[in-house]
Amino acid sequence: MAIEYRILGSLEALEEGRQLSLGGPRQRVLLAVLLLHPNEVVPASRLIDDVWGEEPPETATNIVQGYVSDLRHVLGREAIATRGRGYAIYVEPGHLDLRRFERLVEAGTEALDDDRPREASGILREALELWRGPALADLVDESFVSPAVGRLEELRLGVLERRIDSDLACGRHAEVVAELAALVAEHPLREWFRAQHMLALYRSGRQADALDSFRTARGILADELGIDPGPALQRLEQAILAQDPSLDLPEAGHHGFVERQSPQRIVLLVTLAGSAITALADLGEALVRQPGYELIVASLVPAEADLATETTRLNATRATLADRGIAVRAAAFISTRLGDDVVRLASEQDVALTIVEAPPSLLQEGVPDRDLTVVLAQAPCDVALLVTKPPNADGPVVVPFGGADHDWAAVELGAWLARARGAPLRLVGAAAVPDAGKRDASRLLFHVSLAAQRAVGVAAEPLLTSPGHEGILAASKDAGLLVVGLSDRWHREGLGPARLALAMEAGPPTLLVRRGPRPGGLAPREQLTRFTWSVAPTLG
Repeated sequence: MAIEYRILGSLEALEEGRQLSLGGPRQRVLLAVLLLHPNEVVPASRLIDDVWGEEPPETATNIVQGYVSDLRHVLGREAIATRGRGYAIYVEPGHLDLRRFERLVEAGTEALDDDRPREASGILREALELWRGPALADLVDESFVSPAVGRLEELRLGVLERRIDSDLACGRHAEVVAELAALVAEHPLREWFRAQHMLALYRSGRQADALDSFRTARGILADELGIDPGPALQRLEQAILAQDPSLDLPEAGHHGFVERQSPQRIVLLVTLAGSAITALADLGEALVRQPGYELIVASLVPAEADLATETTRLNATRATLADRGIAVRAAAFISTRLGDDVVRLASEQDVALTIVEAPPSLLQEGVPDRDLTVVLAQAPCDVALLVTKPPNADGPVVVPFGGADHDWAAVELGAWLARARGAPLRLVGAAAVPDAGKRDASRLLFHVSLAAQRAVGVAAEPLLTSPGHEGILAASKDAGLLVVGLSDRWHREGLGPARLALAMEAGPPTLLVRRGPRPGGLAPREQLTRFTWSVAPTLG
């Protein structure tokens, strides 16, 4: 009998309905990490990082082997396979609640897109009922759990939004008003819930309450983040004031005003002292020039004395971008906890990519400070740290690639920028080192190039260079932009000597990229998290 695994709640493994004993907290963390990547090889080094964090014992490798052995005794000898220097757990189709959830979400989304809202609502409700509480609730005190739980919670909230879209599309506005009132109270800066709340109130004959909900949102956004509501929310307010017929129950083939008017993707630019505002704005403009994309430019200042200057500078940048046809919002505000405020803004505004000006301390020491660590560890989207250099607008976008998670995010962002700028995409890998028994990376780059073409429509030029940062420096000499994935161990090692050398010595502007749980700006809008979309799985 196959084992059934559950992570949407406390971690459980059941055999014929009987709950199995999974050992102590660290052994359970190891199992949870494997289950978040079912039927995939997880390197032992990553398991060690996730189980112990920054201070693993010297015998960590042996302890991991012991945990795997103990789990095999419980789950079956074939449940966890050793593959090189990693492990993979085998999960049969339909025997992990997360995967069942994803399949139901896919079916529900398809029904909603096909104008079958009642069917969609039922399927998405069934998906949400698989949640037995917060994901991995029994491991909440373990170091790796916070990012993983954040990923899963993003997934749940996205599905909840779609289920409410389905309910609104089939006339259940009165039924969801109370639920939405609770959701906007719990997530006051999440504009999608706010728009749904306003629409449900309006359709229930409560126009004044709908407008009051908007005023509340505007006040909270101004007080907490210093920005105005997004264009979709502002258009919805105007439509309510005008009693626009588009707010009525939608005709066949449409899901309603909120969905039709919402932006596809938001890119957040964060400047710490205004010094990089021009370089940030140039990048942001390229990324959001296509219809349905929006830019948020935020300047976080430490003291009130700096606020007026930064506001003036930011307003000038906003006006310039708006004159060029860019959908943009901008705000400067005082922040004593920059990292927390950036994470909050990225989370609540449904941001797909955050680009942060790299602080001087990062290049001096190679280690993120407290605020940057918070952003890298907790932001729900891809994060790129911009090291400014004189730009070369005609040069290719260069991406070194070694196959790690953050390298894939670098490829996605590099392809996005190459497409936006009409520039070549150059993928760089290591040449062979016969004396060390190392093959060249040509086969890997071939697959990455195919993946980029398939997902993005951008042709990539593979280039083999000597191993190490010297080869990458040579390959990027004529580049317009260098995009580098962070190490999987950035939280322990910082940039590391190779990436620090690239950031310091490379000629073009450099983006250092951390992969987030949300799909990046290239993903189809209907995809919710990287559990369901990434360039990487297109390798097949």
